[in-house]
Amino acid sequence: MKTLIALFLGVVAGSAVAAPEVEQARSGVALDMAKVISITDISHVCGVVPVELAYEDSNGQRHTVTYQVMGDGCSGG
Repeated sequence: MKTLIALFLGVVAGSAVAAPEVEQARSGVALDMAKVISITDISHVCGVVPVELAYEDSNGQRHTVTYQVMGDGCSGG
């Protein structure tokens, strides 16, 4: 039983560390962005959509921010 509890606590603790907190990006606040890990694909959507950007800072810490942009999929002239 103790082994099962220890295993459960280990999984819970590992899950908490693995999921970075998503922050709302703020206008005028510079990000310490050394490397982009991923960004939401907006090439096929039209209109204002949420984007999630995951990046690594100069200390190697991962961060995720979300913000609104106009999608690139709007056609017309």
